[in-house]
This record gives sequence, structure tokens and C-alpha cells, in this order.
Amino acid sequence: MTPTRAAHHRIAGPRHRIAGPRRRTAGPRPRIAAALAALLVALGLGLFTPGRAAAASLQEVTGFGGNPGALRMFRYVPDGLPAGRPVVVALHGCTQNAAGYGTGSGWLQLADRWGFSVVLPQQQTANNASSCFDWFQTGDIQRGQGEAASVAQMVDRQLADTGGDPGRVYVTGLSAGGGMTAVMMAAYPEKFAAGGVVAGLPYGCAQAAGSPYVCMYVGATQTPRQWGDRVRAARPGYTGPWPALTVFQGTADYTVKPVNMTDLMKQWTDVQGADQTADVSDTVAGYPHQVYRSPSGAAVVETYSITGMGHGQPVDPGSGAEQCGTAGAYLLDVNLCAAYRMGVGWGLDSA
Repeated sequence: MTPTRAAHHRIAGPRHRIAGPRRRTAGPRPRIAAALAALLVALGLGLFTPGRAAAASLQEVTGFGGNPGALRMFRYVPDGLPAGRPVVVALHGCTQNAAGYGTGSGWLQLADRWGFSVVLPQQQTANNASSCFDWFQTGDIQRGQGEAASVAQMVDRQLADTGGDPGRVYVTGLSAGGGMTAVMMAAYPEKFAAGGVVAGLPYGCAQAAGSPYVCMYVGATQTPRQWGDRVRAARPGYTGPWPALTVFQGTADYTVKPVNMTDLMKQWTDVQGADQTADVSDTVAGYPHQVYRSPSGAAVVETYSITGMGHGQPVDPGSGAEQCGTAGAYLLDVNLCAAYRMGVGWGLDSA
């Protein structure tokens, strides 16, 4: 795929940032028919379900910091959530938004089930025409700058407002959101206990490959040490601990090639001081699964290779104990819910 193809397939895109905040004006009062239509859309997205009739709602937060990346902040806090609970940051993919991704991926469902809050950053088309997080822009992936700094400010605001546990903050995302997940793990490692990249890219891949599209479709030629050096350079002088990493990747993904999962494994095993030989190789829900351990024996990198899956987030709709998510565009029903697997690996189910 080349930059001239349809924008809805991209996880990169042209930058059209404007300076300063944009003013929003309220539209006309919706008519009854429009309100009913919106309700039907919400029902279709799973935003309202019988089991969640009295649940909390997604809320937008403003004034969460300097916001140099000009992002919007949404959050979901289950009703009655006590202080000291974990926080999950969930970053949508291109053409998606915070509400759709939070519901479709299953993270809001799990927040109600297990008791944690969710931060949902949202890209603006003024920054990226395809609503992709700018994982490939140097000014957005460095500590203290751009979109990375905006997401970090959202984490600080969420912890302050909810009394969340700063030692149990996690970040995850799909596609461009997966690329930005790797950015947050590298630029702000002290803020995150672990990260989950779904169909995403290694930190600094666009710079290593010379182009985001080469990174996506071909990959970058880097040794594990070179990959690791890119992460270490993002937070000079930091000695750890580094976030653990979980990766999900479809073998039939032609938007972000599977080589990127291999490169993510190389990058983060090197950062963690581990080798590139899996200590565990088995199957989960019928899919190849590998675990890489640090010299101390801790699981620091975990990979799920979803056989035959294209570009998207693995979900498993249903009411079973291991099920979550809603199928849709780039939300693919493969009988495995990535959010559930990440949540269990991070201990959210027993937090």
C-alpha cells in the first residue's frame, strides 16, 4: 500500500496541525428522530446494553495540561470505583474514535467487570486527516513534546482525579494507537507497568526505515541492540524498571506486516536484558503464543500470532468469562479477546 491509497486503510497520514485550541460551538437542538437514530447507533455499538443500564458514561475532560499535541481526553470511571484502582490508557486506531474503540475493544466492559478506570485519548483531524495518532512524527514521539506529552498529561490528571494507583497504569492501542503505545512505553517508561501493542510498530520504526510506509509494509533493518538503543535514547539516563510488553498481530495483516511484531520483540527483549529465544511456546485459543523472560525469570515480552487475521483488534463477543468486545471495522471476531488476555496478564482480573 502506498500513500496515495484510500485514507481509511492508513495508519499514517499527512499532518495538518493548526496552532492553538479550536473553538467548539453547540449545534441546534436535535430533533426526536435524530435522537432516536443516535440511540440506535449507540445500541449497535454496544454503548448501551441491558447489563450496563445503570453504568457510568464516557466523559470528556478538558484542561488536563498544556496539551501540546492538541488531543482530546475522554475517560470512563465505573460507578463507585474506589481509590487505589488501576488505570488503562486505550489508544484508538485510524478512522476510529475514543468511544467506539473503548466499547468495541472490550476495555469498558472489563472496567466494569474488574474495577479499573480507562483513559481514552482521541486524535483530531486537524492533527491527522485520517485520525491516526502520529507515531511517526519526531515532534510527537519525544518526551515532553507533542502527542506523547499530551497523553502523559492525561495519565497525571486521571491519577489525580480518581486516586488511581500510579504503580498500576497500563497503555495499549491498535494500529497507529499501537505505534503510540510503544512511544509512551519508551518516552515515559516510569509511568507504565506494562503495554499492549495490537497490530502496531516498534518505537522509532519510521525513523529507522526512513518512512512510515516502509516501516509498515517492509520493516526496518535493525539489530536487537539498535532497536533497544532507540528506546534507551528516548529516556536518557533511565535505568528501569521498563514496562513489560504484550503484542498481538495477525498473520494476514497487509497494512502492518507481521515483521513488526518480530521487531517489537527484538526491541523490548533487548531493553529488558533478555535474549530473543522464547522461554514458552504454546497455543492460546488455538493461536501461537510465546513468552520471553528476563534473566531474573520475569515475563517481559509476550506475543500472540493470530493465524489468518487481517488488520485489526482481536475480539470475542459474548457473555462468557473470557469473552469481550464487539465485532466491527478493524474489530475482528477471532474467538480471542485481546483486551481480556492483556488484562489477565496484567493482573487486572484479580487486582
